[in-house]
Amino acid sequence: MKKQTIELLRAWAEEYNDPQYFEEDPIAFPREFMQRGASPQDIEIAALFASFLAWGKRAMIVRDCTRLFDEMEWKPLDYVMAGAYRDDDTSLHRTIKWSEIAAICSRLREWFTWHKSLESLSAKEIRSIIFRRKDDPTAPDKKINLMRRWLVRNDGKVDLGLWKKTSPADLILPLDVHVYGQASALGLMRRKSKDLKTAVEITDRFREIWPDDPTLGDFALFGYGVTHSK
Repeated sequence: MKKQTIELLRAWAEEYNDPQYFEEDPIAFPREFMQRGASPQDIEIAALFASFLAWGKRAMIVRDCTRLFDEMEWKPLDYVMAGAYRDDDTSLHRTIKWSEIAAICSRLREWFTWHKSLESLSAKEIRSIIFRRKDDPTAPDKKINLMRRWLVRNDGKVDLGLWKKTSPADLILPLDVHVYGQASALGLMRRKSKDLKTAVEITDRFREIWPDDPTLGDFALFGYGVTHSK
């Protein structure tokens, strides 16, 4: 990686790893529960659903996350464990229906009946056990890796640092179309597919700069996107 690129990435990561850029962002919801002194399970459930809805324009994501947590009366764990879910085929967020949310809640209820946390689950296990998606070795699992970044990174700025047993060094970049485009423009990968191998390749490039915290580079890509959209 060129020295100039490394310097830019470091500068952008430093600048954009700042709460002011994430006030109207889905991470604001688990952060709100953390600031309220909610249980770790409340924060985990909020993070899981906020990242699950992290698809599309920020304003729409925030609006629909608010609708979901209003339905839960801002008590995610109580709602999940009570078992009385809104379960119909109307849309909560884009193609995501309330019935899909109800099914996820049911699986969360089963999990939290026997476990205290989701932290012991890998990204692939969250995909299969909680979201009940088919195993796909190529899937980048962007939303799950976004949730894991929120809950694991612990520098006291944007991310929450709730999970203490997982190392930030082991995280994988949450890869979406925008992140892919920005990483490609910066020459961070050679692969064309927007898959897990590409997410790992970009993460490994960031590991050259931040070996103990490679997904800090996600903020640099956010910064690149903001800088070049002007």
